[in-house]
Amino acid sequence: MDVVNLIEIMAALFIFAIGAVVLVVIVLFIIDVTQTQHAVRRNFPVVGRFRYLFEHMGEFFRQYFFSMDREEMPFNRAQRSWTYRAAKDISNTVAFGSTRDLNPIGTVLFVNCPYPTLASDASQPEEITLGTDCKHPYTTNSICNISGMSYGAISKPAVLALSSGARMAGCWMNTGEGGLSPHHLAGGADIIFQIGTAKYGVRDKDGGLDDDKLREVASHDQVRMFELKLSQGAKPGKGGILPGGKVTEEIAHIRGITPGHDSLSPNRHPEINSHEDLLVMLERVRNITGKPTGFKAVIGAYGWLDVLFKEIVARGLETAPDFITVDGAEGGTGAAPMPLIDAVGLPLKESLPLVVDKLKEYGLRERIRVIASGKLVTPADVAWALCVGADFTVSARGFMFALGCIQALQCNKNTCPTGITTHNLRLQKGLVPEDKAQRVANYARNLSKEVCIIAHSCGVPTPRRLRRYHARVVMQNGLSIPLDELHPELSAAAPAEATPASHPGIS
Repeated sequence: MDVVNLIEIMAALFIFAIGAVVLVVIVLFIIDVTQTQHAVRRNFPVVGRFRYLFEHMGEFFRQYFFSMDREEMPFNRAQRSWTYRAAKDISNTVAFGSTRDLNPIGTVLFVNCPYPTLASDASQPEEITLGTDCKHPYTTNSICNISGMSYGAISKPAVLALSSGARMAGCWMNTGEGGLSPHHLAGGADIIFQIGTAKYGVRDKDGGLDDDKLREVASHDQVRMFELKLSQGAKPGKGGILPGGKVTEEIAHIRGITPGHDSLSPNRHPEINSHEDLLVMLERVRNITGKPTGFKAVIGAYGWLDVLFKEIVARGLETAPDFITVDGAEGGTGAAPMPLIDAVGLPLKESLPLVVDKLKEYGLRERIRVIASGKLVTPADVAWALCVGADFTVSARGFMFALGCIQALQCNKNTCPTGITTHNLRLQKGLVPEDKAQRVANYARNLSKEVCIIAHSCGVPTPRRLRRYHARVVMQNGLSIPLDELHPELSAAAPAEATPASHPGIS
């Protein structure tokens, strides 16, 4: 064989190899754009596959080159991985030993008992009725629910998937402050309608509350409760921010604003200047809708709670909010100034027990239900909130992970690679509601299931039987103390016996 023939053969092999590579790429491209399981691959065919390769290789090389399991913020790899597996309904068992350091101050450890609850003795979470005096009270046994994410902050397919998944799991979803869209209703979920400071969806031409629009929203049977948002964990003292690039024609119509312009909510409700005004607004909404009504707040100054609760006792328990959603300063958002995210408000570990104890102090604990919000994405997080005294928990980012969120931190832009927080139709196509709804349902069910596992280890038949003495907290000396020693349990006082203590923050 002469040199010329050899070169010709090598050239032919090279051309064949190039053709084979091109063919493989074309086949992979077609597979990726037509599959519906993975949003990143659907939006970024072929190239998106490298993400999974790097993620897999990271398991072996991260101790030399990448972050460890528990190092990342706001959610670390261990938290995300647990959520992804729960959403996919695959095994969430781990081997060898925990990667969690049990020594840092504040670490929560649950107290197992020698005789844990047998499966045969376990029971379903108890049903709780909110708004017992309302025309249309709401009864549910759901523990883990979907927190407020407005249509606008998240996309149409994301809303559809969340609504359908919530219905399948038997939990509720909160609309966020962006109003009620057809996509919320399409999935068939129970809905909590949030009234933000801009009153989107129920606002009049001057930005005030429109009673007729409120009645129209309440006419939907799926809308079960109303939540008046005073403040949000990631940005207390600042209203909602939706960049103009995300204000589409449909979103503008639902909100009652101008398309293409930034949607900026006031930093508080202009008509609520005092605890009296707050009670008047809550009663107004409840009387118009006939449905349970409460409020959401981040706790910073807390003396106002004494003033509010004292006023409720004086007016009568029927004037009380039906629930309070306590949002921790670690809460998430689509867009907020960094100083507010980093440095304003109390974290949930401090504010939740404070609110629960204040309600007990004034004899209001059984009248006002407590919903906890703030990075409660894993079973241990939820179980801790129940130990402290929450009736329900809600999460937004946990359910975003269930939708396929990869923590790209692009929520404030229109470039979310998984289609969750973007209105770019090319990127939205990666999120197929029918597939992601099942993952949402799986996550909600597995989260509740593993909260039950913790409860059974502690010896109680159902998670709502968890109490503060079922958990301990690591202190500065490296040893743990019971949670009820750190936050002593209060017995519920009779309303007539309640007297306000002196606390800072009364203004």
